[in-house]
Amino acid sequence: MILAVTMNPSVDISYPVERFKIDVVNRVETVRKTAGGKGLNVARVIAQMEEEVLSTGVLGGTIGDYIVQELNESNIPNDFLRIKKESRNCIAILHEGMQTEILESGPTLSKEEGVAFLEKFECLLTTASLVTISGSLPKGLPTHFYRNMVEICSHKGKPVVVDTSGETLKQVLKHEKKPFAIKPNTAELSQLLGLDAEAGIIDLKQRLNHEIFKGIEWIVVSMGDKGAFVRHGHDYYQVTIPRIDVVNPVGSGDATVAGLAVALNRNKTVESVLKTAMTTGMLNTMEAITGFININKFKQYFDLVKVEKID
Repeated sequence: MILAVTMNPSVDISYPVERFKIDVVNRVETVRKTAGGKGLNVARVIAQMEEEVLSTGVLGGTIGDYIVQELNESNIPNDFLRIKKESRNCIAILHEGMQTEILESGPTLSKEEGVAFLEKFECLLTTASLVTISGSLPKGLPTHFYRNMVEICSHKGKPVVVDTSGETLKQVLKHEKKPFAIKPNTAELSQLLGLDAEAGIIDLKQRLNHEIFKGIEWIVVSMGDKGAFVRHGHDYYQVTIPRIDVVNPVGSGDATVAGLAVALNRNKTVESVLKTAMTTGMLNTMEAITGFININKFKQYFDLVKVEKID
């Protein structure tokens, strides 16, 4: 079973309007509300790939109740730490080909609530074979909180895939106990190392050979329509994807993590792991709904992904 962690989930609300006008009333006819957060997108795609998954994290209030209701209706098992504070809404206004977002920061967790989640997390690990940790931390938790979770996974012998950024990711990587896999994009990788975002294959090889990545089995650098550049152990791979019609790119990184986690959990070959991760990422971009793939198209696009080992 894959344990998918979302520490700061939300209800994602989409407001499509023909024209967004400032300082006047904007009326919306069609509203879409979904259980949101990177880890919830990961869990949804894992479930769509018919892999056993359990979604966890921290939820509170009526918004938390709605998220659980949405997950239950989607037949996604879940077991969250419940708090009294209200979880957050994240609003996207879709207008004139653009997307304006209004994101609530969410609840501020106490030190005691952080400790309570770590205790719950350790209990849930007993039935997990692999863990994914995705997205940002809620306010109140220290930037090394994910590092603590990775350390717990290490002691329990559970591989963990981490998809976060900034200081939170840096704290994870600076610790002696490393995650099994990370999935930064090129911008996050550059931010982490303090380097320019533009990089060729030689530069990427040098960057992934940095001391901070020592001990990490899989580093998958997602590169949008250019596919991915990957380090597995001491080997490097360039993964290319076909041209596709993009409907909604939001959540494609989460879908990539889901595919990566499922393939790793199934002990697939290196080539199959990388092709699966890229395929789920592509399939998400082809759908209007975030965190959704058409599994019937999986084989078709899986066969179009190319994996080349780089010397």
